[in-house]
Amino acid sequence: MSDFPVQLTPEAIAQAKLYLARKAEPGAFLRIGVKGGGCTGMEYVMRPDTKRLPIDLELELDGLTVVCDGKSAEFLRGSTLAYTGNLMGGAFEFQNPNAARTCGCGTSFTPLPKR
Repeated sequence: MSDFPVQLTPEAIAQAKLYLARKAEPGAFLRIGVKGGGCTGMEYVMRPDTKRLPIDLELELDGLTVVCDGKSAEFLRGSTLAYTGNLMGGAFEFQNPNAARTCGCGTSFTPLPKR
């Protein structure tokens, strides 16, 4: 069992690899996380990166390197990153059990209260 906070679906892995191949410099990895903002309090972050931080957690999946900082991991633990393809186009989607509510477009969330 991995200590990485997020699972990725096979579709998300494939699409992330395509995204990095088109948009990123060689050696880049996928950084996922959260930051304050968005319409509900916390905004998901997903971007190519080449610099690791001392607080980063790392996962290798089928040739894809995914990195998440330790602080974001608290808000993402148990989440799944999926890629949903539909007639109107595809998009990445976080399925986050730590979200009390999400915005309509799915790019931000309100975290559950800390116990």
